[in-house]
Amino acid sequence: MKRPIALITGASSGIGLSFSRELATRGYDLILVARREDRLKSVAADLSHQYGVECRTEVVDLANPDAVKPLVDRLLSDGLEIEVLINNAGYGLSGSFLSRDWEEHEDFLRVLLLSVCELTHRLLPGMKERGKGRIIQVSSVAGFVPGTAGHTLYGAVKAALNLFTECLALECKNSGVLVTALCPGFTLTEFHDVNGTRARMSGIPGFMWLNSDRVAREALEDCERGEVYCIPGIFYRTLIRALELMPAGLRRYFVASSGSSYRDAS
Repeated sequence: MKRPIALITGASSGIGLSFSRELATRGYDLILVARREDRLKSVAADLSHQYGVECRTEVVDLANPDAVKPLVDRLLSDGLEIEVLINNAGYGLSGSFLSRDWEEHEDFLRVLLLSVCELTHRLLPGMKERGKGRIIQVSSVAGFVPGTAGHTLYGAVKAALNLFTECLALECKNSGVLVTALCPGFTLTEFHDVNGTRARMSGIPGFMWLNSDRVAREALEDCERGEVYCIPGIFYRTLIRALELMPAGLRRYFVASSGSSYRDAS
């Protein structure tokens, strides 16, 4: 790989695929990480053909606690220097907290939080040493509001990811490394198909849905400007601001009443 290199997790679909396309248009070679080998290879072939970039695929299950270190070791042993890290892999678990076995929650935490922290920890030293790097943690507007039944752990994990990003951005100040939390609202991807909530989403107004390509593009632009948070769409920026001004009790009531129509609390 002769161009700058970007690593994207969850690269085979949704926002991850949009990041891959956007970075390819900007001249980055890509390391695409996901679980679905056939889909990943197809995406890599399409991107290479369309944009003339090199794509390396890494089939990795980030729920495996031993997955990240071997991945990074392979890349470093091949002399690959990661300039952009997009921690995008993620999914949702429908149903209440107790409706799922602990093992499912443990896998969920590893994919959405622990693997993010570990990948960042293992790739950040090289970025700092070279004096240049970009890290985007794909979070959610759910990280700003209290979770309700059917969304309990998801919002808590995203809140932790938001605060981690803020702290890391401060730690990386003046190092040449910029860190941004991308916090989209409802985005047109496979996310709700995978967690079985697509039918419930049908009642959400069209203006609340975001385009994944636009989300990825805005995130990269905001990161380049040094913004710690990227919240795409004026509706979601206004919503978060309004919720921040509400008393905590009223905020919980509002989120619980509005969220019950599209979350499976059983």
